Amino acid sequence: MSEPVAAKHGLLSSTQKKIQVQPGELRALLLSFGYFFFVLACYYVLRPVRDEMGVRGGVKNLPWLFTATFLVSLAIAPLYAAVVARWRRKTFIPLVYGFLALNMVAFWAMLTGGIAAEQTAMVFFVWLSVFNVFAVSVFWSFMADVFSSEQAKRLYPTIAAGGSLGGFTGSATVTGLARVIGPAHLLLVAAALLMLALACAMWLDQSAPKTPEPAQHAAPDPERMGGDFLAGLTLLARSRYLSGIALWVFLLSLGGTFAYNMQADILSRAQLDSATRTQIFGAVDLATNILNPLLQLTLARWVLQRAGVGLALGVIAAVFTLGFVAMSTAPMLSVLIAFMIAQRTGQFAISNPARETLFTVVGREEKYKAKNVIDNAVFRGSDVAAVWLFNLLHAGAGLGLAAISLIAAPAMALWFGLSLALGRAENRQAAAHSSAEKGDPI
Repeated sequence: MSEPVAAKHGLLSSTQKKIQVQPGELRALLLSFGYFFFVLACYYVLRPVRDEMGVRGGVKNLPWLFTATFLVSLAIAPLYAAVVARWRRKTFIPLVYGFLALNMVAFWAMLTGGIAAEQTAMVFFVWLSVFNVFAVSVFWSFMADVFSSEQAKRLYPTIAAGGSLGGFTGSATVTGLARVIGPAHLLLVAAALLMLALACAMWLDQSAPKTPEPAQHAAPDPERMGGDFLAGLTLLARSRYLSGIALWVFLLSLGGTFAYNMQADILSRAQLDSATRTQIFGAVDLATNILNPLLQLTLARWVLQRAGVGLALGVIAAVFTLGFVAMSTAPMLSVLIAFMIAQRTGQFAISNPARETLFTVVGREEKYKAKNVIDNAVFRGSDVAAVWLFNLLHAGAGLGLAAISLIAAPAMALWFGLSLALGRAENRQAAAHSSAEKGDPI
């Protein structure tokens, strides 16, 4: 082996050791990294277009757009369940992403052609709000289908870093191209990025090792799930474990929505101009885009493997608890900015990979059908419930931000307890699955 080749091989081996990749996993890890990179790059190209569409559709319509988003998410759950029940993964993944890419082309045609501009703007706002959660949910369902619980604790933080870098790239793409090609043409850029994500997904499907199905969930045909179109809802209703995850997502939405409304209230009263507000949002995005991949590639893996899934889940609950306590004593802009950065970093760098690890120990129907219900219908329904609850406390009861923060903090503390309980449940199910595998004859 020549010296340059040996050096290159040594560097590769050192990198694999640092990210704890075992033999046979590198290709799957790189394809998963690329898959998530392109999915989030696609979304972050589209997000500024969505926000502009929201303004074009009228600020007064935003509450109704959020309600419409929840209703569409609720309607999608049985349709998606029917698709994954009928077709194998190598068929329904291209079907889903291909359909979404065609949607982007259709929106591009309508926007560039000036067809029903205001109505198109409102429909696009709802569509992308659903797309954001749906496309990412499909991705993590795929990951839970490919990797085991033990692999997830080692590899998910690196895969999540791919999404963070993709988000950064998507935002940079918008900054560089928005004025050059115009907002509408960014839809075609996003469609191309989604097709690159699909290419990674298909290559991964062909080359990734198949994770054994837990014995209690095994099906006659492991490639086809079967079941009815309401399976996601019934699986969720029957499982305490899945119901616990749904409650965890509800509390995440509750905390996030309360914080978002506090942000809007404080900034609206701060008498800042539009440029200054934009600078604040940009600074928060920049800080989180720098911190997320750094923590995902370092601290997140240690927390998942050493501290456990429960504590990793509890990081975001602890951040919200401390954040609301701080806001109850000093509801001011500087505290809010620190809270926003800590919230986004704790969630995306540490707690989100932990939440996705919870689905590695359930059956394929739960991974695709029940998870889709939780990530879409439950999450968006929680958004609607939380925004109305905040309005009831703030506008209806006349409570200030400090009082609302004091009400929210205990709920976030209970959320931390739920995180620990879910971590223990995941450990039990992972151990049971591992024991069953060892007991099987070879």
